Amino acid sequence: MKLVEFHHGMGDKLAYACRLLRKAYRSGSRVVVTGDLSTLRQLDRQLWVFDEQEFLPHVCTSAGQAWPARWSDTPVWLTDDPASAPPGRGVLINVGIAMPKGIEAFERFFEVVSTEPEDRQSGRQRWRQYEALGWEVKGHVAQE
Repeated sequence: MKLVEFHHGMGDKLAYACRLLRKAYRSGSRVVVTGDLSTLRQLDRQLWVFDEQEFLPHVCTSAGQAWPARWSDTPVWLTDDPASAPPGRGVLINVGIAMPKGIEAFERFFEVVSTEPEDRQSGRQRWRQYEALGWEVKGHVAQE
C-alpha cells in the first residue's frame, strides 16, 4: 500500500518546503518537487536565499524542456512533470494544488498544504482521491 504524507497547516508553504528539502538533502535523498511552474519558480528563488549559510543544489525545469546531461546528478529537481526527472529519485514533494501524475514511481510522497483557503480545499480533495485509490494517508501538522 502506498503512503502519502500530508504536511499541512503552515502559513508559508514554500518556506516549509525549503526546510523539508534541506532535511532531505542532508539525509542524502534525491528529490523531485512538483507543482505549477509559477510556484516552482518562486520556490527556486527562495531556495537561493532562505539560508545564508547553506546552498541546496537544485534545478528548475518544465515539461518538454531539454536539459544538459550534467544536471542529472543534481539532488533536487523542481519540475511540473515528475516523469521528466532523471531516474533514481525516491522522494516526490507536491507543492501544487493538483494531484501530480506519475506518483506511483516514487518510494516516498509528500503533500505540502498551507492554510490558504484554496490550498486547503484542494488538499482535502487530493486526500480523498488518494484514499479512493486505496492509499494510506497520514497527516502531519506543520511546525513553523
